[in-house]
Amino acid sequence: MQNTVFLGFLGGTEILLIVLVILLIFGGRKIPELMRGIGKGIKEFKNETAKDEDTKEN
Repeated sequence: MQNTVFLGFLGGTEILLIVLVILLIFGGRKIPELMRGIGKGIKEFKNETAKDEDTKEN
């Protein structure tokens, strides 16, 4: 149920097509690097938001 709310109107076929297009564009070898970079970016964003919240409390 939660997945349908998060993904909206995307079904299994649409998700599969998106994944295939991403594979065609970036290739299999580049995807792990891409995901690692996205993960690092999200981690940095969370760290900075936590620092910002700490400074607002003081």
